[in-house]
Amino acid sequence: MAKAHQIVVGSTWGIRNIFQSLVAILTTTLVVTAIYLTQEGEHWSHQRNKLNSLSKCNLFSGKWVFDNESYPLYKEQQCTFMSDQLACEKFGRKDLSYQNWRWKPHQCDLPRFNATALLERLRNKRLVFVGDSLNRGQWVSMVCLVESSVPPTLKSIRTIANGSLNIFKAKEYNATIEFYWAPLLVESNSDDPVNHKVAERSVRVQAIEKHARYWTDADIVVFNTFLWWRRRAMNVVWGSFGDPNVVMKRVGMVRVYEMALRTWSDWLEIHINRTKTTLFFVSMSPTHQNCNIKKYRAHEWGGVRGDNCYNEKDQIREEGYWGNGSIPSMMRVVENVIEDLNGRGLKVELLNITQLSEYRKEGHPSIYRKQWEPLTEEQLSNPKSYADCIHWCLPGVPDVWNELLYAYIFHRSLTSDTKN
Repeated sequence: MAKAHQIVVGSTWGIRNIFQSLVAILTTTLVVTAIYLTQEGEHWSHQRNKLNSLSKCNLFSGKWVFDNESYPLYKEQQCTFMSDQLACEKFGRKDLSYQNWRWKPHQCDLPRFNATALLERLRNKRLVFVGDSLNRGQWVSMVCLVESSVPPTLKSIRTIANGSLNIFKAKEYNATIEFYWAPLLVESNSDDPVNHKVAERSVRVQAIEKHARYWTDADIVVFNTFLWWRRRAMNVVWGSFGDPNVVMKRVGMVRVYEMALRTWSDWLEIHINRTKTTLFFVSMSPTHQNCNIKKYRAHEWGGVRGDNCYNEKDQIREEGYWGNGSIPSMMRVVENVIEDLNGRGLKVELLNITQLSEYRKEGHPSIYRKQWEPLTEEQLSNPKSYADCIHWCLPGVPDVWNELLYAYIFHRSLTSDTKN
């Protein structure tokens, strides 16, 4: 009997030990979970406060701060889908400090770009950039910003619509980040994404449907158009291209630009699903060269007359600097059209990147990019004659445009969450 009693006592003692161990493990798990949730809550609260402060802050008024610890946000050579037009380091640029500048608004801080958070926001959605090569550069920037967070087997890129639509897909999220080539938004004789150099540019200023069908059902659309309008006048076409009975008239730059944007805005008002689609318009990207063939403007920022962005290594320090490459009358057209749309109940956010980009004369590819055509002896002897002072190196200025877009996307969704 004594042995049997000892066995029962031993079994009870063992069960008690197991129970106490399970209680200890459960208690530890609960404590660790509570600490984690508290930290996560504090982190989200901090992010929420930062995003809430954006409503009281002009994100586009600020200064560039050198920051070689946090920037660049990605490495050029590590971006699988980098464009040779923008890969300045690859094509020989040695001074890489243009990659290390952070935009600091005067009244707040931009939230840190979080690729995973953005992809989660884009789950089962389409983000589409629509416009010219500068908007394509912003698309490449956005792809570079997020693609390192996606495993190689779960991302892809393809081109459809005769090369006009480029689609990056993060398969795990069923999210796409796309670029559609429509440099004037309305139809034109420059709509071919490769062969678009023409002696006389013509636009069907009242026709947009051919382009719009590719971005109608998108969840976020980012538009731009400016660069291709910079000429004294343009042929406006009523009718179809190639029609012998077509009506054509020369119209001045500002007026034809307004006509096109009115067509764009009228189309948006009628066709956009206001409960689904968020709309942005990116203001003009400044060039550090003239609109005409002379294209030398360095004297505007205190440089040598006859120079342009070639060999520039520092930014413009004069606050409020505005070069002749940016046209205020065109900017007012954009502002008026968007204000009118907003008054009709369709919200379009203007990403005013013009002023902040004006300071960055050193951020262009200059001669450090792929040359699509062989250079002549004359060009080789005078590098500034073929310097690209229009587009932007990556990593670089367009990354900040996307940080601003990111702030707006999350600020708007945060506001909606708060209201709900």
